Amino acid sequence: MVLIPGTILLTFWQHIQPFDLWLITLINQQLGNQYLDKILPFMRETMFWTPLYLFLGLFIVANFPAKGLWWILGVVLTAALADLLSSQVIKQTIMRIRPCQDIEVASQLRFFINYCPGSSSFTSSHATSHFAQAMFFFLTLRKLSKWAWLFFLWAAIVGYTQIYVGVHYPFDVFCGGLLGCGIGYFMAKLFHKHSGLLSLDK
Repeated sequence: MVLIPGTILLTFWQHIQPFDLWLITLINQQLGNQYLDKILPFMRETMFWTPLYLFLGLFIVANFPAKGLWWILGVVLTAALADLLSSQVIKQTIMRIRPCQDIEVASQLRFFINYCPGSSSFTSSHATSHFAQAMFFFLTLRKLSKWAWLFFLWAAIVGYTQIYVGVHYPFDVFCGGLLGCGIGYFMAKLFHKHSGLLSLDK
């Protein structure tokens, strides 16, 4: 594992930590309720969103038989690239302890899932992956529906959930979201260059 010099990161996180701790505590404690406690943990799971993926895949392939397969490949590659950069590059370079692994921080939070890996908290791979897909979906499907912007709301819910359940700080999610949007934009441009725009207009 290659790490950025500790003194640089230590100084950086010392400036970020107070606000991050205040915000994660606000979200996890003061903005929590019994309904969100039960619902949000499920919304971070891939299986929860399987119907959405199936619907999009079937809709695209049914309406665009040739381009549809390239679109699905684009979605898969977008998710794979997001996970690669977040999990295998950034997390192996920048180490930040997760809030659920930090004894002092964890004592101030509530936890709803039995998941707290020892890997770096920065960046949130969930946020990176979902915002990458949201950007790809938005740019490739916005000609098909004026509601395509809702994919960003979907990604934001997943990112918010990561904070709510205590596995990531807000800054981890924010940066993961920015990285994901960049990846999604890049992959959407590649798709458009290869296959053109998706449109139902004849």
